[in-house]
Amino acid sequence: MTTTTTDRTDALVERLFGSALGALELYSVYLGAELGLYRALEQHGPLTASGLAARAGIAERYAHEWLEQQAVAGLLDADDAEAPTRRYALGDDHARVLADAGDIAHVAPFAHLLVGIGGVMRRVVEAYRTGAGVPYHAYGRDFRHGQGHINRPAFTHELPTEWLAAMPDVVARLERRGARVADVGCGQGWSTVALAQAFPHARVDGHDLDPGSIADARRHAPGVRFIEGDAVGLAAHGPYDLILILETLHDLARPVEALAAARAALAPGGAVLVVDERVADRFTAPGDEIERMMYGWSVTHCLPTQMVEQPSAALGTVMRAGTVRELAAEAGYTRVEVLPVDNDFFRLYRLHR
Repeated sequence: MTTTTTDRTDALVERLFGSALGALELYSVYLGAELGLYRALEQHGPLTASGLAARAGIAERYAHEWLEQQAVAGLLDADDAEAPTRRYALGDDHARVLADAGDIAHVAPFAHLLVGIGGVMRRVVEAYRTGAGVPYHAYGRDFRHGQGHINRPAFTHELPTEWLAAMPDVVARLERRGARVADVGCGQGWSTVALAQAFPHARVDGHDLDPGSIADARRHAPGVRFIEGDAVGLAAHGPYDLILILETLHDLARPVEALAAARAALAPGGAVLVVDERVADRFTAPGDEIERMMYGWSVTHCLPTQMVEQPSAALGTVMRAGTVRELAAEAGYTRVEVLPVDNDFFRLYRLHR
């Protein structure tokens, strides 16, 4: 059967309607997270609108509307009572997604990412016209929170276990007293904290250029060392047995210089682990949902932030495996090994010095 023009038009109308619905529901999730509404329901529910208003410190009329919207959206459960006495509950299965920040299913921070991008879109529009960039800090606290917390579950649970287990020689080094780790582009520091807890005999340093992220990280883990600075200056703090570049390489304006600096900062026998997006090996249109998401981040956030510093590699978010190999070779590495770790969003590369 041949797809008609009308079929394609109708399909796109339905798709954009669904996108608008999803965006609005993410904004409602933002309200629930930011105002502590999910937390109140998880700890004290089921609650009426007046009960939630009292627990969370919000106006009752807003509580009533938000609860009804959440129930209509299927995010909360509601009983059959009339409005004043109707009680709403956050089920354990949905609490994992919406309220439990450390749970591997916690994807509510997508809402904070969306709000952060929305707040700066006029600047993105102007950047497209001028060819300039939009600095990372302009995306604000909401984007920073969203980026840190969307990766937190994987960095907390998977990084120190199955990801590093793919490099048993590195794990053996980190278990020795005096081992050193650098977490480059540490953001809010969840990966740094996870490694410090998993390898108590090692010293783990978090490095990031963004002052806001470093301040967040220091609040989260006052006992861990966080260093504000460019990845190019890494060698001054080494040598390191393991250097991590997690969800960072594609964002660097000078990725080859950063990789070369990491290579120079390695202790003999040390390793560099790059974790970046699991995108297709080559461009294909239309792409799958992962490819669509990564390009979505790229056109609204990653590329604009990369264009601030000039000259810039301007990689965007969609950094394919071949590009990683090219960057590593230019930085002096002899081999790039894709580690046998199955993950829907990330691909793991071990760079051999």
